[in-house]
Amino acid sequence: MGRSTKASSASAPEQAPGGKNLGSYVYGIVLAETKVAPGRRGLGDPAGEVKLVEHGRIAALVSDVDVHRPLDRADDLRTHEELLDEMAAKGPVLPFRFGAVLANPGSVVTELLAPHHDAYLAKLGDLRGSAEYVVEGRYDERAVLAEILAESPEAVRLRAAVHGTSEDATGPERARLDEIVTASIEAKRDLDTLLLLDGLSGHYTRAALLDPSDERDAVHVALLAEADDREGLERALTEFGERWEGRVELRLLGPMAPYDFVTV
Repeated sequence: MGRSTKASSASAPEQAPGGKNLGSYVYGIVLAETKVAPGRRGLGDPAGEVKLVEHGRIAALVSDVDVHRPLDRADDLRTHEELLDEMAAKGPVLPFRFGAVLANPGSVVTELLAPHHDAYLAKLGDLRGSAEYVVEGRYDERAVLAEILAESPEAVRLRAAVHGTSEDATGPERARLDEIVTASIEAKRDLDTLLLLDGLSGHYTRAALLDPSDERDAVHVALLAEADDREGLERALTEFGERWEGRVELRLLGPMAPYDFVTV
């Protein structure tokens, strides 16, 4: 489970009118009492209606897809995540990787729900009332460069050496300066992430460090927190961010499905 993978398939897809072979696309696992909005459409072209395939106390969110149609379009991934985030607002959900396809609803029960019923049910219980939030922070380029120059005499010397020169004339000096800047930002990112997590303590139960999405990222973390406490988390983040005014721009994403906290 997580954010992305290639499609997998099982045997004996259903034959639909028009000669299409239909499989059951699986978005994730929810509690059996979860409600799906009537007429809610999933991914694909044409998009199949999202339905629940139930077994015991759990259910899989599925929709019919043409197994011969590639599932690698940006719209498909967006629909996959939008549905999971929508369901996460209603209750706990275990998100599946993008592209999970089984042969038919019967296979969803026999290959997925029945063998793992108790494990899925326990994990859904652990996630009840929780959702994922992501905190992104990006350094102001001028501010962080000023910090690095104040901390590194070598960086000051190299910056003066390359100023007004061509890249060919000062290639080694430029390469060394880039090394210093990159290493300094990585060190600052590690420290600032710890400071942020400490500053938001009490507003989340678990945290997961995410890979930087940009070389100027100051923080990029996922938080498992109360699904209905966005205002509290946002207020705490705003208060913490005041100490980074003009240095780091912070933003909060969510609530969303717990992509980074599902380990079943």
